Amino acid sequence: MAKTLIGIDCAVQAKNIGLALASFDGEGAKIDQVILGGGRISIADIIAGWLSDAQEALIALDAPLGWPKALGTALYTHAAGDPIRVEPNRLFRRETDLFVKRKIGKQPLDVGADRIARTAQSALNLLDEIRELTGQAIPLAWKPGGLSGVSAIEVYPAATLITHDLQVRGYKRADGQQARRELVNKLRGHISLPADVSILENSDDALDAAVCVLAGADFLRGEVYEPRDLELAKKEGWIWVQRET
Repeated sequence: MAKTLIGIDCAVQAKNIGLALASFDGEGAKIDQVILGGGRISIADIIAGWLSDAQEALIALDAPLGWPKALGTALYTHAAGDPIRVEPNRLFRRETDLFVKRKIGKQPLDVGADRIARTAQSALNLLDEIRELTGQAIPLAWKPGGLSGVSAIEVYPAATLITHDLQVRGYKRADGQQARRELVNKLRGHISLPADVSILENSDDALDAAVCVLAGADFLRGEVYEPRDLELAKKEGWIWVQRET
């Protein structure tokens, strides 16, 4: 039985959130629908509807789902004016951020120091709304290649594009339609796309949601890097990205 796979390009404003609904047959993903938020129906309601008949589903979110452990420890007892004697990269970056930089060569934004933190909070709240609407626990998944019920993972489209050799400069620019069209054509070799891809060519948010689906398929195939320290990853979060073959 095919699994449901949902890619979410997260943002604070609903109109900037891209959503992709796909199915995974054990080998590859087929995207059936791509939409943008900001309409009359809330993002959580849309996703809850997509999950209504799903026995097994994976939600792949493009947002940090945790904060650096060192940051939480340092701030717990900190008082204004006191020094924080922790190396900045350890304070503001998670182990998964450091790993992706070492292994892939792409530095994720610092959730502990950048406005991406607002997107991270929004993503976590969205996930909680979906839990309430569906009545599902929706835990984070930690076993690549396996799935039980409805689970969620953190992904990073920029890293997924690199590992699949799909980088296209300028696709996020407002005038980057040609670059987006090029990326869409490249994606066809990795996932099945809808017949009408105009939304992907017109919106980088929608396109990133499709790349989230690709990252989710990598996870479901078990073809991703796993954390060496699982307990730390469960505290901070982990970016699932295709491993070298």
